[in-house]
Amino acid sequence: MEYEEEQVKVDKNFPLFSRKTKPITTPKPLPKEKRQRQRQEVEKETNSNPTPTHITFSDLGLAEWAIKTCKELGMKNPTPVQRHCIPRILSGQDVLGLAQTGSGKTAAFALPILHRLAEDPYGVSCLVVTPTRELAFQLAEQFRALGSCLNLRCAVVVGGMDMINQTKSLMQRPHVVIATPGRIKVLIEQNPDLPPVFSRTKFLVLDEADRVLDVGFEEELKAIFQCLPKNRQTLLFSATMTSNLKTLLELSANKAYFYEAYEGFKTVESLQQQYIFIPKNVKDVYLQYILSKIKDIGVRSAIIFVSTCRICQLLGLLLEELEIDAASLHSYKSQSLRLSSLHKFKSGQVPILVATDVASRGLDIPTVDLVINYDIPRYPQDYVHRVGRTARAGRGGLAVSFVTQNDVNLIHEIEAVLGKQLEKFECKENEVLDNITKVYKAKRVASMKMMDDGFEEKAESRKAQKLKMQNERKGRNKKRKRERAKKDIEA
Repeated sequence: MEYEEEQVKVDKNFPLFSRKTKPITTPKPLPKEKRQRQRQEVEKETNSNPTPTHITFSDLGLAEWAIKTCKELGMKNPTPVQRHCIPRILSGQDVLGLAQTGSGKTAAFALPILHRLAEDPYGVSCLVVTPTRELAFQLAEQFRALGSCLNLRCAVVVGGMDMINQTKSLMQRPHVVIATPGRIKVLIEQNPDLPPVFSRTKFLVLDEADRVLDVGFEEELKAIFQCLPKNRQTLLFSATMTSNLKTLLELSANKAYFYEAYEGFKTVESLQQQYIFIPKNVKDVYLQYILSKIKDIGVRSAIIFVSTCRICQLLGLLLEELEIDAASLHSYKSQSLRLSSLHKFKSGQVPILVATDVASRGLDIPTVDLVINYDIPRYPQDYVHRVGRTARAGRGGLAVSFVTQNDVNLIHEIEAVLGKQLEKFECKENEVLDNITKVYKAKRVASMKMMDDGFEEKAESRKAQKLKMQNERKGRNKKRKRERAKKDIEA
């Protein structure tokens, strides 16, 4: 039987998610009046033209202190996403902003939020939900920088940190709360005093909204939405579009504005995108070769993206054996180690970061000149987010993808979505393979170190824990369905 996305069913508590597990059914057409009303409620604009030089932040309706802060931070003119979205947010509309990585989306929502906060600086004015812990801490830094003259109180609520301290922090009613979905849900459900903290929240922001609105976060977002006032503004920002984003926009309680800098997927023009077609068993040899040349090609720092935590850990140990300074970042590490790795990389203590896709979203590190896709991502949108870590804010950058025979279809799909072909990375094979023995020896030592550290046992423990949580979630979903069915029968 053929399957495809079913029409979205409006749920009074949380009307966001479409289901993909039911057979195709022909949807009933909406009444003509409702179709016209829905079209009127969503105002869409597609415009990627650069901001004219005569337009400044003072033309967007921002307060004088905000304009002064932008100048101090070196923000001379608003980017297109800022120019189009800031006035709409200030006017009270729900906004979905879709723009390339590195286009200034954070300032596009942070500046108008802080503008409103300055007018009424009481209680939790804004809740920002973001998919990764690293991005949450970065957003907090950006909010503090933009709100430096406001004595801004900002709380970060993510997993891996002490929950008692986080609860105390929230009870003090900071101006801005930045959270990952899982941790904020747990805190809200475990402490009945917390939901009232958000009763007067004016803004809900979903940053990297396509990922936050993934079906895997449905329960978490339901808990969050239920303690927020209905008259809040909802702001969604992302570099890639999904059906769930469109659904939420259509069901917006306020008049919604949808700005997209482009349709489909797009990478910036200043980014060079290249590939190397190689056998799988010499990936590490080519990696060592490229990393040994980064100073020669003017690369200040580089991020290497891999598909699994295991590969990430092994590559980190391999580079250590090869005496290449690098830090690794993946979800099996403790939160303190994750923050330490990111700090070392951002501060320039190490020039290379090996990471899973926890680092592919939103991280803004100006010195990153090179992104290496050691493993090709399964989905084109993940490729767009990965390579978006370089060539940000008008700067140049290089992305190199390692393509094996198993990756050919994936890379063709990426090229089709981007509408451009990747160029071939030129290197001399004989020169690359000179160090094959050295790299193989280092990899054997790295593998033994990883085994001695008990990584496999930790990985199995994490898998078991994850499976248990998934089963518990399925059980809760089944229980809710039974209760809903019982109510329908009784009605």
